[in-house]
Amino acid sequence: MKLRLRHIRLRSRNFVRATAGLALAASFAACGQSAQDARGGGAPAGSGPSLVTLDGSSTVFPISEAVAEEFQKAEKSIRVTVGISGTGGGFQKFCRAEIDISDASRPISATEVEACRKAGVEYIELPVAYDGIAIAVNPKANWADKITTAELKTLWAPDAQGKVARWSQVRNGWPDREIHLFGAGVDSGTYDYFTEAINGKAKASRGDFTSSEDDNVLVQGIANDELALGFIPFAYFEGNHDKLKLVPVDDGKADNGNEPVLPSPDTIRTGTYQPLSRPVFIYVSKKASERTEVQKFVEFYVKHAEKLVREVNYVGLGDAATRWSRIASRSGPWARSSWAPTRLASRSISCWRKNAESSTQGHEYSDARMDHRAAAVFVRSAIGADNGGDHRGPRP
Repeated sequence: MKLRLRHIRLRSRNFVRATAGLALAASFAACGQSAQDARGGGAPAGSGPSLVTLDGSSTVFPISEAVAEEFQKAEKSIRVTVGISGTGGGFQKFCRAEIDISDASRPISATEVEACRKAGVEYIELPVAYDGIAIAVNPKANWADKITTAELKTLWAPDAQGKVARWSQVRNGWPDREIHLFGAGVDSGTYDYFTEAINGKAKASRGDFTSSEDDNVLVQGIANDELALGFIPFAYFEGNHDKLKLVPVDDGKADNGNEPVLPSPDTIRTGTYQPLSRPVFIYVSKKASERTEVQKFVEFYVKHAEKLVREVNYVGLGDAATRWSRIASRSGPWARSSWAPTRLASRSISCWRKNAESSTQGHEYSDARMDHRAAAVFVRSAIGADNGGDHRGPRP
């Protein structure tokens, strides 16, 4: 039976304060002069209920779905739809202006940036949580007590296809039995991030594994197969911990300790679960953000995110976001600017990416520690802006 995370037992949750998102909430209030009449993004004008449309990552889906459900209780005249087509599929729709908000478990790629630019789609990029990619096996696989990143590469590298098919080929002492692999589909941001982190290049992977953009399908596959191993978002493990077993990961780096590390809210937040910790995002169409219903929804999203993300097992962005919340509530030149949300958000991500590139030797995506640093830079930038400093940054 297909599970939806919002409706299964997920009560140990720990997730989100949207750093840049709080800037957006504050700035929306200052930029609303054209909101009453402006239309744009994926929702057509009409006489029925106002509509806000989201699509994209199955990883971010539980957060957005939880927010949408609570928002519609408070705003009964606004309907919110949340789809799952994978991060890549969501960006395709977003850059065609078919949806208002794209859920993403990785940053937008250069190809997608260009597609949006050609279509005239400007956007606001908001980190909303941390997540870890968990390595999960069936509880009966008692031999799988830990795994190294080198062993994961042995399993998932492109040249492993058709060759590495048994547990014993991964490590001496593991049983000479078939290994059945499960992982995110090729349109998933989780797939992109995992292959980048493990194989050194996004989308570089063997193809002979059971894949799905729906993480619930992967959970059920691993839970029903004693010989299975797969990668799934940590939040989906938390919601199914009685069906799956986590495998600790050893990144082989002495400066991160000499022991394998299990994903947990703490190890994901601190970045010690390496290299499979990451931020996740929502992307808001700038044109759509001029509509009253989108403004209200995103303001609700960032205001209630901390509570709701905990309900779906994600990890919050940390103390920097709390500090930024106080800054965002104050008046200042940046808060009165009509372009503040886009430029401040893009500046925070620009800082995050710059730090990521310097720390990962050219890898496209980075770890949780880099996002913490970017959040601090973002707060310092906002303080400078609030005191009259230069708050302008690159547009997306």
